Amino acid sequence: MKTLNKALQSKITPAQALELLKAGNNRFVDNLRINRNLLQMVNDTSDGQWPMAAIVSCMDSRTSAELVFDQGLGDIFSIRLAGAVISDNVLGSLEYACKVAGSKFIVILGHTKCGAVKGACDAVELGNLTGLLNKIAPAVFAEKTVSENRNSHNSNFVEAVNNIHVERSVQAIVEQSNILRDMIQRGEIGIVGAIYDVETGIVSFMDHTLILEKNEPVEALAS
Repeated sequence: MKTLNKALQSKITPAQALELLKAGNNRFVDNLRINRNLLQMVNDTSDGQWPMAAIVSCMDSRTSAELVFDQGLGDIFSIRLAGAVISDNVLGSLEYACKVAGSKFIVILGHTKCGAVKGACDAVELGNLTGLLNKIAPAVFAEKTVSENRNSHNSNFVEAVNNIHVERSVQAIVEQSNILRDMIQRGEIGIVGAIYDVETGIVSFMDHTLILEKNEPVEALAS
């Protein structure tokens, strides 16, 4: 597998970046991960980095984006914080990833059984965590399909809130970042929400959140 460099990154379209991530998760699930020379990748990226995508995911120890998408050093930007919430710092990081460093795709990656989402469902208050959970609370209020047991003990409620939270996060990026919205509208980058299943390892992409100019075939990057 080639280490990404500027020339390779420039040839990848947003649609191709998405397909590469999907293929990587398929390998992860099938336990067919690419055997990479990580030390060589360290050497190859010592003078710069050209990741193809930026993944905003939860800090949950089971959800390492590099692993679940079977990517190597220098392939993706990984932005991790509890609940994968969107903040000014996250937006700034994504703007750097795409506008400055040339990444072609953004994934907002929630996951099943998320502790932060459960905390928001229970209206937990704990120091600085309170403010973070408040960013998930709108998804709790927006969930209208569950009328009873609207708390963390109801797994159906938790996952329904989780899906809404991911959807709202995609929307927040498009609405709150002029830079990223303009890049999306010009077809320079794409964005999608997704959910990682901690029981199966499968990433389910939320197609209704996908914003992508067009689909193109994936070019072979492996030699």
